[in-house]
Amino acid sequence: MAIGIKAWAGLAAAIGGIALVGGALVMGDQHAKPALMAPKPVAVASITPKPKPTDTAFTIKRILPINGPIKYGAWHWDEAGVPPGPLVITVDLDARVLSVFRAGYEIATTAVLLGTQEKPTPLGVFPITMKDADHVSSTYDAPMPYTMRLTEDGVSVHGTKVENGYASHGCIGVPTPFAQKLFAITKLGDKVTITRGKMVGLGDSLAGT
Repeated sequence: MAIGIKAWAGLAAAIGGIALVGGALVMGDQHAKPALMAPKPVAVASITPKPKPTDTAFTIKRILPINGPIKYGAWHWDEAGVPPGPLVITVDLDARVLSVFRAGYEIATTAVLLGTQEKPTPLGVFPITMKDADHVSSTYDAPMPYTMRLTEDGVSVHGTKVENGYASHGCIGVPTPFAQKLFAITKLGDKVTITRGKMVGLGDSLAGT
């Protein structure tokens, strides 16, 4: 049985409801409360934390190709093609090796003399606080050419004769020609990181080591 539009409207008015007429809503009771509807969805942007930028100036990009352990008195230096950048010096007490990185490229490395159990070489990160090309130790009355001081009590990187069986009073002794070259490129505030057995490789960061 067909029901006309007016009949639908009348039915809606009689029951206080809503009739759908031709795709349009017709309220039967103008005083009736509107039908409950689902809340309108609100778009919420997904916040993804941005990864911390990597400071590529401190990312290791090259290790010098050296076969086998470095012998006492031996050293290597190759800065050809290496761009300018921050200088980082690392010392591994277990390997007894000092390495020099610039802009993440290892440019130099050498075997070193270290302190004894009575006068150990300290662990930590130390800025170069004093440079003296012709320094003489006032405590031991010994020449310390190309001294780069690290601690208040005099622990330094300096030139010396690096031979097996010798040790320092806590300083980091490097071959004098190597010390001369290192002295020429360092500045006050450059960091020397002294660790024991910490291994780093390509892609690792030197920052905060």
